[in-house]
Formats: sequence, C-alpha cells, structure tokens
Amino acid sequence: MSAAAPRLALQLIGLRKSFGDKTVLDGIDLAVAEGTTFSLLGPNGAGKTTTVQILSTLLHSDGGEAFVAGFDVARRPDAVRAAIGVTGQFSAVDSLLSGEENLMLMADLNHINRREGRRRTGELLERFDLLEARTQPAMTYSGGMRRRLDLAMTLIGDPRIIFLDEPTTGLDPRSRRTMWQIIRELVAGGVTILLTTQNLEEADELADRVAVLDHGRIVAEGTPDELKRRMPGGHARLYFRDLGGLESAARVLGDGSRDDDALVLQVPNDGTPQSLVPLLTRLDELGVGVERVIVDAPDLDDVFLGPGQWGVRRLPHAGDHPDGRCRHR
Repeated sequence: MSAAAPRLALQLIGLRKSFGDKTVLDGIDLAVAEGTTFSLLGPNGAGKTTTVQILSTLLHSDGGEAFVAGFDVARRPDAVRAAIGVTGQFSAVDSLLSGEENLMLMADLNHINRREGRRRTGELLERFDLLEARTQPAMTYSGGMRRRLDLAMTLIGDPRIIFLDEPTTGLDPRSRRTMWQIIRELVAGGVTILLTTQNLEEADELADRVAVLDHGRIVAEGTPDELKRRMPGGHARLYFRDLGGLESAARVLGDGSRDDDALVLQVPNDGTPQSLVPLLTRLDELGVGVERVIVDAPDLDDVFLGPGQWGVRRLPHAGDHPDGRCRHR
C-alpha cells in the first residue's frame, strides 16, 4: 500500500509576475508540505521576495494559481491572511512601546479579546525569554531580543504557516542559534515555515527542502543533501603511509590527482558511504593501507553560486509529488 501524499500548506502552479518589461516570476511551480521548513535560495533579484509577497496577498500575480492553506490567494485573500504570519527582514517592532505593549497591540489587531490577548502575551514573553524585559521600551532591546519579539508578534494570532524573510539578519552567532531552535520547535509543533535567506548555513540547518530560484524560474529543488550531491566537484583525499601505497592506489583508481610529498591521492567522490565503502574495500583487498580519508563534498555555497548550470542538470520538478501528480487540496 502506497503512503498517502502529504497535505499541502502551499502550492504554486505556473505563477507569473512582471514589472513592466521585466519578468520576475516565469511560471513557478512549487509545493510545500504541512509541518515542514521550505527554503527559497537564489541571488538578489531572483524572485524570492516577490513570491512571498504574492503568497501573503501583498501583490497580485499576472498568471497562474497560488494556494495557501488550501485557499486560492486571488479569490480568498482574507482567509489566506487569517492563516499566515509574516516576519520580514526589517523588524516590525514599535521601538517606543514595551515588549508587552507590542504583543498586546498585535493581539488587538488580530481581534483577540483582552483576556485571551493577555494570556497569549504572557505565554509568548516566557517562551521567547522576554519576561524580564517585558515592560522595557523595545528601543532598549538587543538585536536578538528584537528579532525574538518580532517573531512572537507574528505568532500572537497562532498562524499555521509563517513566512520568514531573512529572519536572522544582523544577529550574532548565539542569537542566530537561539532563533534556529525556536524555528525548529515551531515546525515540530506542526507549523509550516517558508524561509528566504542568504545565509546558506541557515538553509542547511533548517530546511527540509530547498528550491533554487534563478531568473524567475525554479531551476532546482530537493533536500539540502540531494542538492549538494548533484553538484560537481566533490572528492575524497586518501592519505597513505608510504609512496608505494600511493602509487598502487593511483594505478588501481586511475581517475585522480596525487601529491607525492604529502602522500595524498585525490579522487572524485560524493562522500556518501555507498561510494566510499567500495573504494576503500577495493584498496584493502589489494593490501593497500589507507591511513585516513578526508571528504570535501559540495555545500550549499556551491548550489547557491552555481544556479546558472542547473538549466541542463535539472533536479526533480518542484510540482512533482510522491504520487506523481501536481495538485492542491
């Protein structure tokens, strides 16, 4: 019995958007399963922010369809807005208000009654480690505190889908890690995250799936590991005890470059156990001892910097689902 296809939080079908003569989105197909983190990568001007603005009802598309939480963005914008939360690159925090006042203001804007608003505010202040600073003006908060407050304000309406645009811009490493942990906890609780980021480590750490946007098209999609494996340039460096072992390995493996002084043979390899084990087993059977192996595999930097070549090496289409169909709820 085949597993049921995942329920979709987001789906784009042939989405198009132009500004004058400039095509920003050129027929985007995208599907994001509920309770996952999906990251959009791509250079500036690739169409990431435009995609988020259409999904959050801030822009109208020129063609195609977009569904958020099962609602057609063009036909049911109010229902879409009720289902989502948006945290932009620049904080929406009012610096003159305290953290508590910012949260209560958001509760009022979400038409939450005062008693429930106070309850949610208290929970979020505690959850985001802002209780001690709750009565202080937000202008006195550190960058990390402001970003946590900004995300807490997004959560006051209990959205099940959250758009995060560069959520850790300007944060120090500790604050960034704290924000990452909060995002993981949200997803573990069933929230869906659409993440746009220039921080490739962030996408690698958080995303279940990644799509690469280039010139208005999704040119690659997959898990971070899938994308990295499909990039060229990975190799393994084999270190040997003596020159004889190096020479024997070079004869057997053939395809590689050697450094006789360092006793190192570098061979193409994607670094997976499936590729490393046969290679090392073959050398061991020939009595060639390898002292250590270092794998230099492609990372998301390579994926991000090389989207121009994806046109001829396309990953599975973003609209493809496990059951082979592209559909919406």
